[in-house]
Amino acid sequence: MTEKKYVRESQATMTEMVLPNDTNTLNNLMGGKLMHWMDIVAAICAQRHCNNIVVTASVDNISFKNPIALGNVVTLNAQITRAFTTSMEIFLEVYAEDIPANSKLLTHRAFFTFVAVDKSGRPVKVPEVTPVGKEEEERYQGALRRRQLRLVLAKRMDPQDATELKSLFDLEKSENG
Repeated sequence: MTEKKYVRESQATMTEMVLPNDTNTLNNLMGGKLMHWMDIVAAICAQRHCNNIVVTASVDNISFKNPIALGNVVTLNAQITRAFTTSMEIFLEVYAEDIPANSKLLTHRAFFTFVAVDKSGRPVKVPEVTPVGKEEEERYQGALRRRQLRLVLAKRMDPQDATELKSLFDLEKSENG
């Protein structure tokens, strides 16, 4: 297994067209269909990073900024933000393109977490991530806070042990105090 990998080595992009069977009664893409596509492209990204089978562990949130209309072309971009011992956080951005109108719009963002497993379903170690540039570094740094928040909310970490989260609030107290 490679010790470290760059973000660019595992990026994944998927393109789909919204067809009538994918829409709700308002002729917009159904949220469940979008989440299905997001899970697929994020899993491809995670697999590329660890060269292993992966399973979805969590979805932090999916922010629905804008609807995606019937006939739009949907582009889903996934990139790893950080790898932990056996898990990886994947950042997704979704764009809807109305080709006849020559317009493209960011519609959704999300963070998915995957765990690498062997053929028996047991977690396996994954390579570290080497961020390059300001944006990748910011996402890399934020991933530890998001991970701690996920673990606290799942009751798998005591809030007192979430040092990265606590430091955010301590910083605010010292600035306002």
